[in-house]
Amino acid sequence: MSVSPMQKTTPIIQVDRLSAGYGDTLILDGVSFSVFPGEIFIILGGSGCGKSTLLRHIIGLEIPRHGTIHIDGEPIPSEDGTVSSAVLQKIGVLFQSSGLIGSMTLAENVALPIRQYLHLQERSIRDMVSLKLRMVDLEGYEHHLPSQLSGGMKKRAGLARALALNPKILFLDEPSAGLDPITSAGIDRLILRINESMGTTMVIVTHELESIMTLAQRVIMLDKAARGIIAEGDPHRLKIESEHPIVRQFFHRQAGSETR
Repeated sequence: MSVSPMQKTTPIIQVDRLSAGYGDTLILDGVSFSVFPGEIFIILGGSGCGKSTLLRHIIGLEIPRHGTIHIDGEPIPSEDGTVSSAVLQKIGVLFQSSGLIGSMTLAENVALPIRQYLHLQERSIRDMVSLKLRMVDLEGYEHHLPSQLSGGMKKRAGLARALALNPKILFLDEPSAGLDPITSAGIDRLILRINESMGTTMVIVTHELESIMTLAQRVIMLDKAARGIIAEGDPHRLKIESEHPIVRQFFHRQAGSETR
């Protein structure tokens, strides 16, 4: 099998033999994969297969039962069980619900990580906030509250906050969830634009087939019964070449699949 130029570089994310679960329930068992700089990498699979669990472990919100995770060479979590400030400044996260604080304006929401990690004058903070909102086509909405926005605008505002510190890596949990097809396509175009213009590595959790085929350079597919990865690669090739029944069901939307 040929090796792509991307895969000759050092991974920016390395997951090795990760096992994870809650209580007595084991959800992931021995999961290993790499993500490379500048890549759009998608984690997909059916309900309950561990997509969001895997994402929460990679960003340090959960501690693995076994195995290791490294972001840009640093362990997640570190020896003291936390994620270092240096790593936190390298990543941005767009949660499925957007994660905006309802009592704060968009400008205040986007400014939160800037105030936390950077020692800047107020004018510089305002300039950075305006730039991030302009990047996601929300210029002029600085003083709006989240409740005054549509679903798609909330997603873009959450993305602006995730971009606040110019992170190397963006993690996006179901960025198109709950959106109509036109708005969803707009979010996809925005993700591509950010990746192409800034070289930002993207790790996306989604089950939206159209977004997967539009965005992904490489995917891993998780399965609940397998407690791990059942397919990895270019989604266009997996759709054509995979002989795994669950993979085929997913990409061809066949009845009887657990991955609706």
